[in-house]
Amino acid sequence: MNGTLVGTTALITGASSGIGAAAARMLAAHGAIVVMVARRKDRLDELVAEIEKTGGSALAIEADITEQSRAAGAVREAVDASGRLDILVNNAGVMLLGPVVGADVESWDRMISTNIQGLLYTTDAALPHLLAAAESLPRRVADVVNISSVAGRRANSGFGVYNMTKFGVNGFSESLRQEVTQRHVRVGVVEPGAVTTELGSHNPPDVRSEMLDPYFEQMEVLAPEDVADSVTYMVTRPRHVAINELLVRPTEQV
Repeated sequence: MNGTLVGTTALITGASSGIGAAAARMLAAHGAIVVMVARRKDRLDELVAEIEKTGGSALAIEADITEQSRAAGAVREAVDASGRLDILVNNAGVMLLGPVVGADVESWDRMISTNIQGLLYTTDAALPHLLAAAESLPRRVADVVNISSVAGRRANSGFGVYNMTKFGVNGFSESLRQEVTQRHVRVGVVEPGAVTTELGSHNPPDVRSEMLDPYFEQMEVLAPEDVADSVTYMVTRPRHVAINELLVRPTEQV
């Protein structure tokens, strides 16, 4: 175990699979107590057992962060259990693709409620604790890492509302960074390109076969661990170093 984060607590949303689960493993390996939040409690429990078997410390919290009270409750439970909160990784997200014309607007609501509102609710509840951690040992610095996307930098046909949510994450992150950086709360975004996660699986089969499968099949895509490595790099920098943006793409992605 690398002890870089010993004495800290990290809360990760959307931690039951993919990038969130990989980040939980890595941060635990660096000594953090990892609090994993998601709706699928059975998967979280399996991950807790895996982390504890390797000598790490972890806690599973079942919560739907699109509900403000549930997001706040998850943060409160994390702090009650460990006494502090040093790192917040806003990873929970939904990507539902398709044209704007004739769209099912329910899919828009799902993306906005998870990608935007869930992130806002969790960040709002976490900030007082992060600001307090930034004033105390062991690190005297705290971190917010928001998982955005290459779709937060470049718009594509069929990605309209997903683009909107990720552009919004980037804008919010930069504004928050300017607000709290002199209080030693670092705010950054990680913007992955194509990654092998469950993110695309929520789309109908025709959307996957037309928009996602051909794209993924033409290159060697990222693994969740590749993105988790970027998260870990951000939060393990010295106190005087802030990594505010990391764009991580497969080498072959245009």
